[in-house]
Amino acid sequence: MSEPELIEVLPAHRFDEDALARYLRLHLPEMGKELNIRQFQGGQSNPTYLLESGGRRYVLRKKPPGKVLPSAHMVEREYKVIRALSEHTRVPVPHVHLLCEDDSIIGTAFYVMDHVAGRIFSHPALEGMAVEMRQPIHLAAVDTLAELHQVDVEAVGLGDFGKAQGYFARQVKRWSGQYQASRTGDMPAMEQLMRWLSEQVPQRDESAIAHGDYRLGNLIFEPGAPKVAAILDWELSTVGHPLADLAYFCLPYHLPAGVDGLRGLVGTDLQAQGIPSEQQVLERYCQQSGRADVAQWHVFVAFSLFRLAAILQGVYARALQGNASNADALQVGQRAGLLAEAGWRIAQRGDRGESA
Repeated sequence: MSEPELIEVLPAHRFDEDALARYLRLHLPEMGKELNIRQFQGGQSNPTYLLESGGRRYVLRKKPPGKVLPSAHMVEREYKVIRALSEHTRVPVPHVHLLCEDDSIIGTAFYVMDHVAGRIFSHPALEGMAVEMRQPIHLAAVDTLAELHQVDVEAVGLGDFGKAQGYFARQVKRWSGQYQASRTGDMPAMEQLMRWLSEQVPQRDESAIAHGDYRLGNLIFEPGAPKVAAILDWELSTVGHPLADLAYFCLPYHLPAGVDGLRGLVGTDLQAQGIPSEQQVLERYCQQSGRADVAQWHVFVAFSLFRLAAILQGVYARALQGNASNADALQVGQRAGLLAEAGWRIAQRGDRGESA
């Protein structure tokens, strides 16, 4: 359990703070005269800052500086989905205040939202928590994901947020392209996984608001209860297949424990540690969302590992160029190969039971 770490703004992510203060005083009447800015450490993509002014706390997210891959770092999309959910649903998200698409203010587009106080659990093992509190935290995360997937996309004004059909094929194509654009060497498992996934088609083409990066570390829990106070980091959200989101949440069940940065649970005695099994998570999700089953589970898990490998490869490539937003991005990028190998193993094994 942790409060997100705050650091002085990294040199690569500095901007004109006076220009920001002038802009915010024009658009946020409650802003005070002083503006204190620090950066959140962690998170690999869009630099995120804590703003303190007039006794209030806000969070600013912006695109990173320098050249970025096409269609990446779309803070405008983040703002749109958070605002829609905030205004039309009970899905827990921060209140957003404004979106600025004028690059002349701080160099890139940005948006400002309320800071939500609470607890963040970076690792699914929940080592700092009492054993009996661990399962309720995991199940609260599953329940909130099911609630998100129940949202009527059209009714909340997100009908143009993504295409309702063909999400899986589009995502495989997109992340294959992103991987190729940021590759730095050979990764045979990734090549095999890309080919295999391009031949897979979900039996049921479903669509929902898909978060794209739904894991415990992107949730804020209320200070004294196993209840999600806010879902963060909507950068990868779109209209997509709900089982892709669920599989991503379940990746710790397919990654080794004890490997720094992978947040894996393989090798952990789940029952003794009070952590639900993957099967329990799937059953809870089905119960909360009214599903009968989760077909082709291995395809969605392999896809999630492939996509995360492609993302980490992009982090690694940006680190080599010197503009990744996390100090340990170089190490993170080197884990892409481990993820690709895990995905290829699952692809070869096939669908031997829901959580085989």
